[in-house]
Amino acid sequence: MSALTIYADNAPEQGLLYIDFEDIKDQLTAIGVQFERWTASCELAANASTDDVIAAYEDSIERLKQQYGFQSVDVISLKPDHPEKAAFRQKFLAEHTHSDFEVRFFIEGCGLFYLHVDGKVYAILCEQGDLISVPAHTTHWFDMGENPNFKCIRLFTTAEGWVAEFTGSDIARNFPTYDQYVAVVRS
Repeated sequence: MSALTIYADNAPEQGLLYIDFEDIKDQLTAIGVQFERWTASCELAANASTDDVIAAYEDSIERLKQQYGFQSVDVISLKPDHPEKAAFRQKFLAEHTHSDFEVRFFIEGCGLFYLHVDGKVYAILCEQGDLISVPAHTTHWFDMGENPNFKCIRLFTTAEGWVAEFTGSDIARNFPTYDQYVAVVRS
């Protein structure tokens, strides 16, 4: 189940929870964030190749390429047994921005995006089938949990791919972790 909680950026202990997809989409659209549901054009095997995954979502990918000028597409996967999972998690947990969109489509698993916009923090739990497109220069962080388990399609307008500009803020420490958030939302 996808979920959105909106907090005041100085009140991480209380937020307004949304679990209806259309409500989540409306709240995110209001801050310029695209939130969609995609379905594959065919059944994907558990061990599907990157090319197979991209082909299964080709129509949706092409629409976004035309809409925003994306130049490259890849697939990233992180599993609980990845030897560098803790290092990756710490890197993504630091509040940052990008000069490019941050676009993720969750093929498998889930992750928690936090967007820090106009004095509010938007916690978006994205799950299989969810696409989120965070506009360039939007302050945010991402938590994949202590035992990440996801596969995502990523789209970029530049050849450099994921390049972060870190804010130096420790705000992420004040908000629930992925594991804490999921435990509450799913209870």
